Amino acid sequence: MPLFTWYRIRMKEIYTASEIIEGMLHLEDAEQRVVLQRFFKTGPGQYGEGDRFLGIRVPETRLFAKAGIQLPLPEVQRLIDSEWHEIRLCGLLIVVYKFEKIARRNTPENIAQRDELIRFYLSNARRANNWDLTDLSCIKTLGRWLSLPSAVTDDEKLAIMDGLANSDNLWEQRISMVATWATSQAGQPQYALRYATHHLHHEHDLMHKAVGWMLRELGKRCGMSYLRDFLELHAADMPRTALRYAIEQMAPSERQQWMSRKGSGKGH
Repeated sequence: MPLFTWYRIRMKEIYTASEIIEGMLHLEDAEQRVVLQRFFKTGPGQYGEGDRFLGIRVPETRLFAKAGIQLPLPEVQRLIDSEWHEIRLCGLLIVVYKFEKIARRNTPENIAQRDELIRFYLSNARRANNWDLTDLSCIKTLGRWLSLPSAVTDDEKLAIMDGLANSDNLWEQRISMVATWATSQAGQPQYALRYATHHLHHEHDLMHKAVGWMLRELGKRCGMSYLRDFLELHAADMPRTALRYAIEQMAPSERQQWMSRKGSGKGH
């Protein structure tokens, strides 16, 4: 039986982390592993140093995660604790799918379950130790939760986000920025503005890209006036990568105008 057929059949009845791990190990691909390890910078001194890959593509990992949506959180924890990148991603995606399932109805039970999932997610934030793990998990969980009814107050939510932003961990910092995609989509520009300002002069290029990306989304989702006001203050001294990402959707003439501000001192 072809391997693809084998795991599609088996995934109809996944109830334990061990079953997911077994199925994913069967898909190990040495050639793809080399590609992924290079792409996600796992070499000495790189941001993903030492991470281990099976060589499984994301669509395949998503299939396992969807099949494992009924796993209890202790079983999901086993996946997130894995040494293998793709298995950790699978665990995080299960959290995403669990959250999405209860995000639309604001019953007391759903609200309590959402808050529990977010506590679980936050306790594992450092296990999302590469940009794909953060970005594929935080927007549809933490980011969406910020705009939903909760037993957690808005001030407490802000304190949680500030804690991530002020963390000494790159991946928690990135979560605080990238999660604002969802708040901007919900028409709440304050989160993206707050954390773009906070991370504006971060030393890591991954954060420059995240800041610019979220500023671009802020403009698209909440209105270009928010983005232009931010650029009026910061375009002259923000990292070039962040600026370039932020203005990507603008007309060429306006992009040129903002890029000309870089290093000019006109942002003050």
